[in-house]
Amino acid sequence: MTRAVAYKRERVREYLLELVETRPPGTSIPSERTLCALLSVSRPTLRAAVDELVHNGLLVREHGRGMFVAQAKITQELVGADTVLSAPRADGQWRSRVLELVRVPAGARIGRKLGVSPAAEVLCVTRLRLVDGVAIALEWLHIPAEVAADLSTVDFEGAGLYAALRARGVLVQEATQSIEPTVTDEAESALLGVPVLSPALLFERCTTDAAGRVVEYARSIYRGDRYRIVSRLSLA
Repeated sequence: MTRAVAYKRERVREYLLELVETRPPGTSIPSERTLCALLSVSRPTLRAAVDELVHNGLLVREHGRGMFVAQAKITQELVGADTVLSAPRADGQWRSRVLELVRVPAGARIGRKLGVSPAAEVLCVTRLRLVDGVAIALEWLHIPAEVAADLSTVDFEGAGLYAALRARGVLVQEATQSIEPTVTDEAESALLGVPVLSPALLFERCTTDAAGRVVEYARSIYRGDRYRIVSRLSLA
């Protein structure tokens, strides 16, 4: 898949997610023909993005009726909001490789996640996470340019983003993260070295600083065949 096709699919995906996240469950969305004309993309490109959201339970196809926003998923917190939690280090030697680093307008959906204007400039980073030299995860990070305008590739491949932010006086304090099952698309599969539609875990995280300002929105795809999560719960 070329970078241009991957970009178009990501743009379509963002548009569809904006529809899903701003409309009540059961609401119909425009037809494929209408969306293709609106977004200036081909039917295969649109259908690939729609298929992903259907697989993830965000859209529902009904034969002869169209596409609808799916019912909301049931959510359970494994750790209470008042519990202090630090993430233990995972096994293996972790490193990151930045695939792309650009500054672009936030757009409607990312702007809402970050609490900034759609026109505000955002640093968008795509990076591959490797463990012992093997690709394990693909991450897309979004940081408002006003938070740290001088972040570079070194900051995302070296000591880590949060250390880089601390060095700039931004004290990261809290994050809200969701995890759910998904499957890899063609572009993700190629980068992770797995077959198309392989099982994976989708992480979405919003991170705030000590003042409550959102300093990061991240979306990550982790290989389901190489990654698992273990939670230790106190039942006293």
